Amino acid sequence: MIFLQQTVESTSSVDAFRMFLVTMAFIFLLVLTGKINLGIYLPFVPVPLRRARKRILKNHSRYYVNLPEKEKKRFEQKVQAFIHQKEFIPRELKEVTEEMKVLIAACAVQLTFGFRRVSLSFFKRILVYPTNYYSTINQKYHRGEVNPRVKAIVLSWEHFVEGFIDEADGRNLGLHEMAHALRIENRITNQEYGFLDEKVLSEWEILADFEIDRIQSNEPSIFREYAATNREEFFAVAVENFFERPEIFKKEKPTLYQNLALLLRQDPSRP
Repeated sequence: MIFLQQTVESTSSVDAFRMFLVTMAFIFLLVLTGKINLGIYLPFVPVPLRRARKRILKNHSRYYVNLPEKEKKRFEQKVQAFIHQKEFIPRELKEVTEEMKVLIAACAVQLTFGFRRVSLSFFKRILVYPTNYYSTINQKYHRGEVNPRVKAIVLSWEHFVEGFIDEADGRNLGLHEMAHALRIENRITNQEYGFLDEKVLSEWEILADFEIDRIQSNEPSIFREYAATNREEFFAVAVENFFERPEIFKKEKPTLYQNLALLLRQDPSRP
């Protein structure tokens, strides 16, 4: 009788353990397929975006809204991962709000969407000021900058928002600074190193130099004068126009546009 009781108890324990394993496997499967969000991040494991964050995207990101449904899900997962990976630091602000985090992340994801494994991982910090800020380094006011020394992307929230209010003027602070970060990320020896195609990038440099010379010679250009500062600024300004005025860019500079589309692995002029 005692033996029978022990056997029954032992069987119950085994069944309970099996049920626990099945439950954990089921939960892991849901996380792996992006069905639930446990508030944790595992590399290369897709995590669904919170509903509140998804609403922010729907209300404020035209790029996201225009994506096919399948691509929207991938966009959301990249936004979630970006937010988790970065430290958002308020400067002269009480806090970096959820809206700020989501829209800054969406801007970075928009630029890197052609690269599944690129999330600008070298940059650990996003510093957000309410407006332009004074730099003690060069004694000038800035709207944004990328500082690889401290692994930071710095943004004025006022001017970041302005960049998305008028989406056809070819001026977008967020895209501009993320473009600088992208170029630096491509040169940093880490898990995201060298993702820009070297051949296409070499062709881009030749085309960029030619266009910079044109601007410096006061010849008509769709790019503002600041683009002629150097190759880095030209790339950042070109990225602004690539996403904000793709049809005009493509019509005026078809070779340059096609090269940038190959470099970023996407074409915003296509529906």
